[in-house]
Amino acid sequence: MKCIEVTDKDLARKWIEFPKHHYKDDPHWVCPLDVEIESIFNPKSNLCFQHGEAVRWIMINDQEQICGRIAAFIDQKKVNHYDYPTGGAGFFECINDQEAANVLFDTAKAWLEARGIQAMLAPINFGENYSHWGLLVEGFIQQGYGMQYNYPYYQALFENYGFKNYFDQLSFHKDIADGFPEHLMKFAEYTETRPGNSFEHFRFADSEKYVNDFVYIYNEVWSKFHDGYTPLKHEEISSLINEAKLLLEEEFIWFAYNQGKPAALMVVFPDINQVLRKLKNGKLTLINKLKLVYFRKRAVSRSRVLLFGLMPEFKNSGLVAALFLQLVKVLRTKPRHKQIELSWVGDYNPKMISIYEKIGSKPAKKHVTYMKLFDPKAKFRRFDNEFEGKLY
Repeated sequence: MKCIEVTDKDLARKWIEFPKHHYKDDPHWVCPLDVEIESIFNPKSNLCFQHGEAVRWIMINDQEQICGRIAAFIDQKKVNHYDYPTGGAGFFECINDQEAANVLFDTAKAWLEARGIQAMLAPINFGENYSHWGLLVEGFIQQGYGMQYNYPYYQALFENYGFKNYFDQLSFHKDIADGFPEHLMKFAEYTETRPGNSFEHFRFADSEKYVNDFVYIYNEVWSKFHDGYTPLKHEEISSLINEAKLLLEEEFIWFAYNQGKPAALMVVFPDINQVLRKLKNGKLTLINKLKLVYFRKRAVSRSRVLLFGLMPEFKNSGLVAALFLQLVKVLRTKPRHKQIELSWVGDYNPKMISIYEKIGSKPAKKHVTYMKLFDPKAKFRRFDNEFEGKLY
């Protein structure tokens, strides 16, 4: 078995197509849009290339058959957020063969080591952690949009190679029909009506205003969350909004303001995977675009909470509960929406886990972010609050 670097369109096509054959008999796997995956490895669309690099490989066996793939990447903004210079690997797919998996992992490791990297997070994204991040180890059901799906045997492939559990990513499901605790709703309603508080949902017509507010809140929150943070740029969120325009619903993105100033935000996506499974081949053809628009209003019954952001000075203000109340109000007007997925929250964040449990949501899935230290004598530490949020 050997790995071949993706250097032309034909190899890129083979890299994209491999999972479609790999999971063809698995009813739970949903084929992502080719254009979404390709954009991650396109310097024109992924701004991470301004301060990083990425590479992909396919693996072939002695019969010239493709039996695996992987990608590796370095983001110079995040390399030093750890005890050791750290890069990433992701988009791993492999047959059930430890030797094959080792070849893929070794290839990514060698590329990273050649660039001074001493540790590897996997499987992760070359971008933000709300999509294509973590290995599924519990809850082998159809995943929500942006959440990783893989075969159960992948866990053994990672751990046998020497990857260690850096942190767990926990996802919860809440059935809307079950209702919400009355005392929490009353608290949210009280916070909603407190003088100075106001709430608005995103509107494409005023997208510049809301993108500015998003960037302001996100940068304020994350600059406090870890040192060395490089501010998010307006163009990054504006590009994301434009790319996801077909998938977004204005009333699913909410902002809280205090005295007219941005204080908190919540980003929710309809679970478009419920539509993408009907497209099957991942191609955004004209027919599939029409299907996407048609089924988005008819087939989506679940929404996924991607992000909460709360300015530090409003930590105990109840604004998170009030934002959640805005979503509940919207969902009550959309009877086709039956469930909310809250994904994901790290096992290092007991406060948020407690909030999810208090609203009556149930644990549904667990993904794992693994780390591999290249020096076997190096000391490994799991991610926890002592790291002050230094995520890749």
